[in-house]
Amino acid sequence: MKQLTQIGATTQEAISLALQKLGKTREQVDVEVLQEGKKGFLGFGARSAQVRVTVKEAQIPIVETEKAEQQNLTQLNEQVIDDVETISSQVSEQPSEIEVVQQVKEDSEEEEASVNPIDEAKAYLVNIAKQLDIHDLDIETTREGKYVLFQLKCEKAALLIGKRGQTLNSLQQLTQLVLNKSAKQFLMVKLDVENYRERRQEALELLADRMADKALRLNQRVAFEPMQSYERKIIHNQLANRLDIETYSEGTEPNRYLVIEPVKNG
Repeated sequence: MKQLTQIGATTQEAISLALQKLGKTREQVDVEVLQEGKKGFLGFGARSAQVRVTVKEAQIPIVETEKAEQQNLTQLNEQVIDDVETISSQVSEQPSEIEVVQQVKEDSEEEEASVNPIDEAKAYLVNIAKQLDIHDLDIETTREGKYVLFQLKCEKAALLIGKRGQTLNSLQQLTQLVLNKSAKQFLMVKLDVENYRERRQEALELLADRMADKALRLNQRVAFEPMQSYERKIIHNQLANRLDIETYSEGTEPNRYLVIEPVKNG
């Protein structure tokens, strides 16, 4: 299990530095906040943020659909598993994703010049959508440095999102594999459908405040249902400035969950 402890001016900076060193995306790691950063006053009392970042064990992401759309589920899962195995087999002999990109660039520069990795990733997403009987998929892409945003729109958006975003997260991991198969540099993908991630963040922030108030009202700890690490992080950040409660995570992936507990005075 690969693990790294990183210090930064803020928690987010420490996480970003750790991700750069590990060559991983936010969804590929678990983050434990060891110490929140503090600006201090007039230079006094300032302290750095410290986080422990652990690389998750590799798992084969499986696309899921709601029960109402079971007719295409078997074919879709088989397609996804085949794609993961095919893509993974092409890079399994290399020690890291970054080195895979470097090797491809050295061995097949002419081929890469004729291939647009973003177009390949878009074509892959269109194919997956067709497996779900989605034929009106519209994809907008935005690239900033090594980050590429794929914004998806269609009538059956719920199928691409899945329960609590599980399908969307699996598609994001697959799209990143497809994209980096022919990219000249390692690229990090963010996949979104109808601004789901922004709406999900707002919902989690509201839920965090309600659960914090509940913990104080009952004067006891309250626990959330299991959720992914980036969603737990949203709740941690939302409640980070509250002095009357503390938040921490318990359990092991994929059933790790967040707890809110009132701070005991005295």
